[in-house]
Amino acid sequence: MEHLRTRSAATLGLVLLATLAQARAAAADDIIVLCSTGLKAVAEDLIPKFERETKHHVNVTYGLAASLGQRIDGGEAFDLALVTPAVMDGLIARGRVVNDSRTTIARSGLALEVRAGAAKPDIGSVEAFKRTLLGAKGIAYAKEGASGVAFAAIIQRLGIAGDLKSKSRLTASGEEVSAAVLNGDVEFGVLPLSEILPVKGAGVGAVFPADLQSYIVIVGGVNAASKQASASLALITYLTAHAALSVITAKGMEK
Repeated sequence: MEHLRTRSAATLGLVLLATLAQARAAAADDIIVLCSTGLKAVAEDLIPKFERETKHHVNVTYGLAASLGQRIDGGEAFDLALVTPAVMDGLIARGRVVNDSRTTIARSGLALEVRAGAAKPDIGSVEAFKRTLLGAKGIAYAKEGASGVAFAAIIQRLGIAGDLKSKSRLTASGEEVSAAVLNGDVEFGVLPLSEILPVKGAGVGAVFPADLQSYIVIVGGVNAASKQASASLALITYLTAHAALSVITAKGMEK
């Protein structure tokens, strides 16, 4: 009799575990995320951990923030956008994203990308920065990327935009910037530090001097029409939690 009671208890325990597992699976959501490439290295590290811990499934598409904003305005499905402040503010103004969900995730400073093993350029001061760029064999930057727009504004302010025009290669993406550097088509690429560190065969030549530094900030926001708003907010919370800080720092970003 005691043996039967033990078996019954064990069976009941298994049924309860199965029921809990089914309930947990039913509570899991599929989250569609559109993410700027500036946060890609961080997202690729943290999102799989989020999926394991919450059982939510996250489908991520990476791209330039400006391009992602255009795709959202064109009707592309998404639950969570991780883009630059200017793009996010536009989405909020047009009613695409819930204003109260807007949250700063992290930021990354600009740096010069070089081929691995190449000499480190001297850009420790504004004058050294100008000399290095004027003497460069070629410079690549993404025309519509936040880093490219910021760099164009910097060289315009320094009065050397005209001098650099013939040696500048304007690309459609950060990946193309890195490809130009790795192929030897240009000497330097201009990207956020977070986009240089993951590139095999490339290295950080130097970060921009403090007087010229421009930070690429990534903010998160939830689709105003999302059916997965709760899960999307949970992902924002996960990305901004103190436990995520070590990953953010290791990937070339900061809070």
